[in-house]
Amino acid sequence: MRSRMFATAAVAAAFVMVPAGSALAGSGPAPAPSERASSQSTAPTPEGNPSSKKAQAMDVCEDAHQIGTTGYIKQGGETIASVKQFYSPECKENYSYVWVWQSFTDKQDDYDVSAGVYSYTQDKQLGTVTWPKDNGQEYWSEGAATVDDCTAAVGTLRPAGSATTLSGQSDKRC
Repeated sequence: MRSRMFATAAVAAAFVMVPAGSALAGSGPAPAPSERASSQSTAPTPEGNPSSKKAQAMDVCEDAHQIGTTGYIKQGGETIASVKQFYSPECKENYSYVWVWQSFTDKQDDYDVSAGVYSYTQDKQLGTVTWPKDNGQEYWSEGAATVDDCTAAVGTLRPAGSATTLSGQSDKRC
């Protein structure tokens, strides 16, 4: 009898430690990809967010992720923008992503920006989009069906009043 009371007390103590309605690791089904995507932020980020409003306006697939290393656009030795290449396994497309740094946007009112995917295999840019006289930070190219090509993301930025267009690119990916 005494051992039964001890066992009952131990089980009751265990239930007190785990509140009702608690989910434990591994319990329950994993959320479907569509449910995960809906809970993601739509805010733009320096890292690149395929769920952002601008990315979705350019039809960037939400599973896109960065491949390769980041390239930079510089003006007089100062970094003013980042250039990244993204790849979507679901859509089988590459994208260019340009993020203009806050330190530059604080000093410039307007600038021209472009983002595109350069195919070394085809020796041309694809998916290129240009924004003249803009002042944002986040820029996505259109998707480029270049997954079988060697590619790099390319970006350009021309400050208002300058005759020089500055450019940068990510590393070459094959």
